Amino acid sequence: MQQTQTELTIATPGAGLHEFTAEVVRWVAGSGITAGLLTLFVRHTSCSLLIQENAAPAARRDLERYFARIAPESRDYEHDDEGPDDMPAHLRAALTAVSLSIPVAGGRPVLGTWQGMYLFEHRAAPHRRKVAAHLIGE
Repeated sequence: MQQTQTELTIATPGAGLHEFTAEVVRWVAGSGITAGLLTLFVRHTSCSLLIQENAAPAARRDLERYFARIAPESRDYEHDDEGPDDMPAHLRAALTAVSLSIPVAGGRPVLGTWQGMYLFEHRAAPHRRKVAAHLIGE
């Protein structure tokens, strides 16, 4: 049994779904581990991780619009230390995931044909997000 870990930095230009599948696939392939379990964990409270449709951009746009409706920007929140998108970002992160577990086989993450790994940035301003990656296997 082997294990390895790294930290990925994902620069976001602002709110939205930002795919980072290619970076993870490269890292897993270079690890020498061909079968195991990949864990990804985002180290922030105002963004999240998703496995989502990577072929039709409309699916991502619809998802972004849905979250904007259920957790809208507003000055009505008590927690608004960093502006009107502060608390909605936390709500959106609470409704999604901060970690993913993905099987690895053949030296690649086992994803479906149309699946991609995304950082879902919930803040309007650009950020540099840190994603911890851990891979265990043989």
